[in-house]
Amino acid sequence: MPRIAEARAGAEPSSPRQRARRQSILKVAADLAAETGLERVQMHEVAKGAGVAIGTLYRYFPSKTHLFTALMADRIEGFAARVPERPAGMSPEDAVFETLGSATRNLLRRPALATAMIQSSNAARASTVPDLARIDSGFLDLLLRAWEVEQPTEHHIARLRLLVLLWYGVLQSRLNERLTPQAAEADLRMACHLLLAPDPDTD
Repeated sequence: MPRIAEARAGAEPSSPRQRARRQSILKVAADLAAETGLERVQMHEVAKGAGVAIGTLYRYFPSKTHLFTALMADRIEGFAARVPERPAGMSPEDAVFETLGSATRNLLRRPALATAMIQSSNAARASTVPDLARIDSGFLDLLLRAWEVEQPTEHHIARLRLLVLLWYGVLQSRLNERLTPQAAEADLRMACHLLLAPDPDTD
């Protein structure tokens, strides 16, 4: 598991140059993790590859946990921006299933990187790693859009929260090769239909 080096949040970039520097750091970290796995990624190698001082890297990302949690948040937001509108005739539950299935396939293209991001977000604490909130809100917004719920209640949000937790488990089982692609797809489809089917008492 990655270690949180400091119990503090990283600095936020405030200029286009700083944002570009941050994106360069994230890209280098993603490439290194995809090639070597999380444990072998060294922060000084990330800094060198991104062309920044090690102090600059730690200012934005106090630890590998912060770094790869931020990367997960960026990936979710980028994925959300590319998801098409729900096709006509598709049920809301199937639309959410297709969205989660697409996210799964996207992450599994680079399994070592997916493992690094999941391990990091699992190890992070919300009080010191603000990007956890970006992950949660990004997923929620993405799935509400697929579900076409414009004014969600607490019940809607709780159902999606349970679904996301289940999706993480399915994804981890795929990464560990404990589930075949077919079994993972079937489990995810079942979860979407069980959790998101219309409830006349609440929807």
